[in-house]
Amino acid sequence: MKINEIKDIINSGGVDGYFTRQYGESAVKIQRARYLSAVEAFAALYGRGDDVSVFSVGGRSEISGNHTDHNRGRVVAAAVDLDIIAVASPRADLTVNVKSEGFPADTVDLSEYTSPREDMYFTSSSIIAGVADGLGKRGYSFGGFDAYTTSNVLGGSGLSSSAAFEVMMGNIQNHFYCGGRVSSPEIAMIAQYAENRFFGKPCGLMDQTACAVGGFVAIDFEDPESPVISPVSFDLTGAGYSLCIVSTGGSHADLNDDYASIPAEMKAVAAHFGRDVLRGLEESDIIGAIPALREKTGDRAILRALHFISEDKRAGLLKDVLGRGDLEGFLSLISASGDSSYKYLQNVYTVKDPREEGLALAIRISEDYLRGIGGVCRVHGGGFAGTVQAFVPTDKVESYRAFIDAAFGEGACRVLSVRPDGAVKVL
Repeated sequence: MKINEIKDIINSGGVDGYFTRQYGESAVKIQRARYLSAVEAFAALYGRGDDVSVFSVGGRSEISGNHTDHNRGRVVAAAVDLDIIAVASPRADLTVNVKSEGFPADTVDLSEYTSPREDMYFTSSSIIAGVADGLGKRGYSFGGFDAYTTSNVLGGSGLSSSAAFEVMMGNIQNHFYCGGRVSSPEIAMIAQYAENRFFGKPCGLMDQTACAVGGFVAIDFEDPESPVISPVSFDLTGAGYSLCIVSTGGSHADLNDDYASIPAEMKAVAAHFGRDVLRGLEESDIIGAIPALREKTGDRAILRALHFISEDKRAGLLKDVLGRGDLEGFLSLISASGDSSYKYLQNVYTVKDPREEGLALAIRISEDYLRGIGGVCRVHGGGFAGTVQAFVPTDKVESYRAFIDAAFGEGACRVLSVRPDGAVKVL
């Protein structure tokens, strides 16, 4: 499709139905302007083009299952209405050019970058190459393209800006070179492969799956090659609650060691039992082995393993609780998840800088405030820095927002909605 054709469709309201579905009716005008701006930015970078497409991938919010996916546990997550959009055009060669708003451009020759390179760890170029390699290893085609991306999934927000970018790279390749045949769950697995092998960061599969699939989803990773993905029908708005994300101003930069320590320590405990992961063990197994584990893995690893056992079960329970619309049960499980993450998983703050404990501070003041109005909160996503998740009665959202913004700055509290679709080609 030509640039002018895309602009005409957007200006004439041809995608207003899509905008309403993903972002809400009140955001249609904002999204029109946002998409048009991205199209113009693409044209300024690469020329007008005759074969241009527009794509979107949402961020995600983990609802339950904090750090369980990498040990083949269960999670409940939801895609959110903050997203990355891309305007892209295929190329005749194997060069990928990606310019993301606010970041330097990436140029990757897929014919040369065919295996992981330590000197490229933690770069977006490594993700681009890793996604292509993952597609190739699964027997799919891949190729070059030019793309401009813009995202309101804020980095360090715990809403998976990195996973959304990974899935977007797979989404573009899928539609340009695979005829759209790669399923959303498989795109998620390819994105995880890119992050693990090429980017150099061990991670589970929850973030990529939630971004790629959309809506509320319960995911069981017992078989990581074929995760069981179950849509969960739950209307949070209809239940009278809103999802709020509180940004504390902390950065996820330089926290890779903190994140990597969690799966590493959990798997060290599993190794004591001759297993690769904790899934399948019971709390009694771990408690019975405490003397040997203290010597072999250390106390924190034991606590993190115990968190996994209870959190995995909570995620399974939450799927059923949501399915039957049990709001009280939902709030109770969210509160218990937050308590376990804080005390046992220990991902609320990093030990590298004890002066920076924004998450702990936000949780402390939020708990008191929300207790009086029937809300709950917990650490959001990977933790250590970033955001707190709060479920707030809708009629109290504005007062909670004002309370949080007064402490952490204007705009610290974001009110989100659940995005029904995952990785999509818009035009």
